Amino acid sequence: MERKKEEFFEPPDAGVRTQHHNVEVRLENLTKEFTDKTGKVTVAVNDFNVTIPSGKLIGLLGPSGCGKSTTLYLISGLLKPTAGRIYFGDEDVTNMPPEKRGIGLVFQNYALYPHMTVRQNILFPLVNMKVPKQEALALAQEMAELVHIGDLMERKPNQLSGGQQQRVAIARALVKRPRVLLLDEPLSNLDARLRLQTREEIRRIQRETGITTIFVTHDQEEAMSISDEIVVMNEGIKQQMDRPQAVYEEPVNMFVAKFLGNPPINIFEADLIGGRLVLKDGEVVADGFTEPDQEVFIGFRPEYLRVSKNGKITAKTDLIEHIGRDTMILCEIEGYDHLIRAIVPNDMELKVGQTIKLDCVKLFVFNAETGERYR
Repeated sequence: MERKKEEFFEPPDAGVRTQHHNVEVRLENLTKEFTDKTGKVTVAVNDFNVTIPSGKLIGLLGPSGCGKSTTLYLISGLLKPTAGRIYFGDEDVTNMPPEKRGIGLVFQNYALYPHMTVRQNILFPLVNMKVPKQEALALAQEMAELVHIGDLMERKPNQLSGGQQQRVAIARALVKRPRVLLLDEPLSNLDARLRLQTREEIRRIQRETGITTIFVTHDQEEAMSISDEIVVMNEGIKQQMDRPQAVYEEPVNMFVAKFLGNPPINIFEADLIGGRLVLKDGEVVADGFTEPDQEVFIGFRPEYLRVSKNGKITAKTDLIEHIGRDTMILCEIEGYDHLIRAIVPNDMELKVGQTIKLDCVKLFVFNAETGERYR
């Protein structure tokens, strides 16, 4: 007699669950501290509150050491939190072992078994779950087809490219029908061309399965290109969570503004005087501020600048770089020792050493002490 899918996808010891489908993941006041041999405490994740919507692809993004992989391992159950709770839907999984959470985890190095074929690698979780053989074989083939490696089932990992190994690891994570898929720096071992191809594949697989997916990366372009939402982290603290373009266009602080964007954002010191924003050379670039007089940082992305006869910023071109359909110019501004980057149309004729006027269609103003954004 054929068994229902819901039954044989669960490990025999998983107990009764109310939900077998994808779930919202909720992290409440999550904290993880590590103590070294000398007794020094490092806070890797600090009072972290995030809700990952069901069925979405969410990127955890930040510099090395910001706590993103630790967060992923806390969600998986491989690490225990120092404080806080983890929920899958309405279920508190904080103290539940990894094998009972219904997660699929893909490590940075793929962690494939070298002595096993692709088929055996994908089957491995199902063997542990005592899934009947014919059903397991059919499932393994189905997952292999989903990730486009259906014709490689007899090969061993050392006969595969990095991208193919990655797909085997994803198929193995998906074959047990997890509620949540977790990917730790999934593309970092691939060359540039393969990274592009594989990230598009991850997006496709996630859309086709509709599975709640969380992936960790330090590569902003990678996170922004395929995520429904990104969570920017720094020093264990959530800085901002929103749609990628919203975070890029409306950063909440200077850290987020500087972390996202290539070429990077221009950041300069300026003064707020009488509600006006004044550069070091005395030029007023904006007004209407209600904050008290103070020193601030201003930020404007290279694409926010326009060459204009009536521009408020006087600059002298130092370097002109043609980058495909655009031209990037590096300019000097009086009173500053670092250059300003601006992206201008390719057909604009400029010479090195030329004095130009720049208008800024959008700029950010940050508190000099805290880095928080005023506007």
